[in-house]
Amino acid sequence: MGRLDDRVAVVTGGGRGIGQAIALRYAAEGASVVISSRTREDLEATLAAAGLGAARGLAVVANAMDPADARRPVREAVARFGRVDILVNNVGGTVGGVDPFAGDGDDDAFEKTLVLCLMSAWWTTTAALPTMRDQRYGRIVNIGSGASKHVGGSIPYTAGKHGLVGLTKQLAADVAPHGINVNLLCPGWTRTSLLDFARIAGRRGTTPEQEEERACQENLQRRVLAPEELTGMATLLAGEDGTGITGQVISVDGGYKV
Repeated sequence: MGRLDDRVAVVTGGGRGIGQAIALRYAAEGASVVISSRTREDLEATLAAAGLGAARGLAVVANAMDPADARRPVREAVARFGRVDILVNNVGGTVGGVDPFAGDGDDDAFEKTLVLCLMSAWWTTTAALPTMRDQRYGRIVNIGSGASKHVGGSIPYTAGKHGLVGLTKQLAADVAPHGINVNLLCPGWTRTSLLDFARIAGRRGTTPEQEEERACQENLQRRVLAPEELTGMATLLAGEDGTGITGQVISVDGGYKV
């Protein structure tokens, strides 16, 4: 018996990194899994690794920055499986740099980053909520970052990830009477394809080795975590054992900036 038997989970950004690790864990725990990203090859590789055929797996190519497209994974999950029990909002990143002294010249990059980090989660969530309300069961796990609680790498990214805190807490309050839980899971430095110490070093005039050492010094365990280390908490929040947990900001980060 798995902890998520007979549940249907939607994981955005499910083709790589943290999203992929969560999708694989949910499948192993018995859930049917719908994953989305912009790259079909990544999605198909994830479903193959999970051993999910058409009966329990679905890949949806979608652009999280488009409102209609962002909602499509949830709608296709309902069309295929008749329900959606778990939603993992795992989309984020920075679209261009922002100079706070540039006047109005950086509005586009700022707005696009907010869409990627915050609005995309809202769009996907609003697609799932009516079904979750009718079921009187839902688990929403938003994926934040260290920048949800601390200073991050850029102004719009930190603003977007901080915004997820407010979205999570207020939404949890509003939907609690309907049996829906909402939580924010915050990783710290995690070894994914998005973590590029060479790029960081190029920006700062250092070396990749120096940047990785600096990152390790920012948490108590002095290391970069693996994506799989977040999946235990993501599973707890998605299942019956997490029934009493909602409206919380939970870190799995090796003790980042304690």
